[in-house]
Amino acid sequence: MRATTPQLAISRVFDAPRQLVYRAFTDPDHLAAWWGPTGNSLPREEIEFDVRPGGFQRWTEVNASDPGLRVHIHVDLTDVVDGELIDGVMRVSGRLQEGVEPFETRLRVEFHDDADGRTRLEIRQWLPGHLARPSEEGWRQAFTKLDAALVDVRLL
Repeated sequence: MRATTPQLAISRVFDAPRQLVYRAFTDPDHLAAWWGPTGNSLPREEIEFDVRPGGFQRWTEVNASDPGLRVHIHVDLTDVVDGELIDGVMRVSGRLQEGVEPFETRLRVEFHDDADGRTRLEIRQWLPGHLARPSEEGWRQAFTKLDAALVDVRLL
């Protein structure tokens, strides 16, 4: 985490308003609907949020093919701006995939208005270099789930 340049930088546009995309990251019920790779789940009873500077986000991700793989995520939030920014240090522990040791990463998520009521999401992550590619794939799969969750929420 000492690198000044993030090992992972993702920019993605979602067809939903900024406040809704922000809520997908800050409301436990919304996060449970989309976080993690395809097939993985977040037990709602294992999600706890206090979204503010100095607050936290905690949850457990359960692997679809091996429910014994339980990843514990704890984010200490350093900077939060409602509807605009989530920044903090994420600690990943638990029973992880073979070859992956517990680690920490700085995570910065920015939410920007885009054309036609859409939202541009900018994610920067400072993490161990060997985890950049698998993390990017995890985000890609999660964003597919987030796209579907955002459509479901807008239909209500």
